[in-house]
Amino acid sequence: MKIICLNPPYKTKFGRFSRSSRSPAITKSGTIYYPIWLAYAAGVLEEAGHKVKLLDCCAYEYDRKKTYEIVVQFQPKLIVLDTSTPSIYNDIEIAAQLKQVLPNSFIILVGTHVSALQEETLKLNDAIDAVARHEYDYTLKELAKVLSEDELLEKNKYEVLSRIDGLSFRIEGVIINNKGREYLANLNELPYVSKVYKKHLDIKKYFFSAGQYPMVMIMTGRGCPARCFFCVYPQTLHGRTYRYRSAENVVGEFEYIVNELPEVKSIGIEDDTFTFNKARVKQICELLLDKGISKKINWWVNARANTLDLSTMQLMKKAGCRLLIPGFESGSQQILNNIRKGITLENSSQFTKSAKKAKLLIHGCFMVGNPGETEETMTQTLKFAKKLNLDTAQFFPLIVYPGTEAYKWARNSGYLATKNYSAWLTEEGLHNCVINLPELSSCRLVEFCNKARKEYYLRLSYILYKLKQIIFSPAELARTIKSARIFLKYLFGQDNKKLRGHKG
Repeated sequence: MKIICLNPPYKTKFGRFSRSSRSPAITKSGTIYYPIWLAYAAGVLEEAGHKVKLLDCCAYEYDRKKTYEIVVQFQPKLIVLDTSTPSIYNDIEIAAQLKQVLPNSFIILVGTHVSALQEETLKLNDAIDAVARHEYDYTLKELAKVLSEDELLEKNKYEVLSRIDGLSFRIEGVIINNKGREYLANLNELPYVSKVYKKHLDIKKYFFSAGQYPMVMIMTGRGCPARCFFCVYPQTLHGRTYRYRSAENVVGEFEYIVNELPEVKSIGIEDDTFTFNKARVKQICELLLDKGISKKINWWVNARANTLDLSTMQLMKKAGCRLLIPGFESGSQQILNNIRKGITLENSSQFTKSAKKAKLLIHGCFMVGNPGETEETMTQTLKFAKKLNLDTAQFFPLIVYPGTEAYKWARNSGYLATKNYSAWLTEEGLHNCVINLPELSSCRLVEFCNKARKEYYLRLSYILYKLKQIIFSPAELARTIKSARIFLKYLFGQDNKKLRGHKG
């Protein structure tokens, strides 16, 4: 059966929308993620014997007209359409238009937003046949199997579809929510996502501002046991238990990338927190060293500030790790406690000290607008970021997504400025703020992030550091120039007129 896995276009005229990022947007650094979850599902469907096309309209900058031409020419029976909160109305419009030209196709939506709001989504347009909630690889596999059996489906549509765990579907105007699907326990069953990239995508279309270019992104695990109240993937897709592939399986994919995608310079491990299981981290590093892979490619990981010690970082560096990405979030311990981050300021300081000693780069993530935020705590955050003096840093207002505790807190507290999901981004597709706190308006939160970005990157000490880095590490030059080309235009004022807040 023909299946298209579609990352639909959104705001193409303004840039490349990174739908698979944890905070989907057209980014100021030019970063655009692979459609990683869609790609895993495409691989599962191909292994099940279906003819699959993975179409990433965002990375290729296809508009709607081009998208429809490609989809219609392919004539899929099943259309799997990825979604996000800020693009949801656009995504549903595209799905409905595809249904008009391909009325016999079955259209199913996937992603964080529809997992959290399946009934609301299905009610927006009758053209949508179903939603696959949460971790959807095997939900799609089972759906594709029954769609292949035309006669059986026509005779017993309700009975057949109601057996598929994780599916919400419409039949005769009634929305049915099947029981939830258990999370996949053996992740070694999944295909290498890099094989899917090689077959379907041009890897040079993708970019991560802190990683060396070209790069690929893979997952070595799903889920996260941390209790951070804002993080979208554990709360809407993969749960709060960290399930992971074996070290041998992970290193096998590294080998595949080195051999089959030799142009790749960097591998991003996009697990929410790769470093939770320190013993497994060490095992992967030892295997990379034993096989000589550490000399051929570098890699980066998301990390927690309380999960690594100096010796583990040194082993990671030796095994090819180049970059750590921790969520420091705030320079106020009270704010960290309020969002249940589970780390201390001392953890963050020691983490940074050890990483620098191990000669690992750090991209630090900071956030303002959390419960209890004030002008004073925001200032503490900027001072703390400067004190840590990281290779790169990002500053964002809290962005609340349906399905997260942060969204419930903002909504129930009366802080949510709008119910229009399109307002989660500016007209030009940049990150926006939709919460008004008692002491801080959304406009002020946006203004502070713009200010923090400028103050952080325009320090003389930071500029001298980057010049030294480029001189002594020429390999860093390409990613720095590629990122700076887009980033600098926002740094010097253009974001002030494009970003909008909500005054209420």
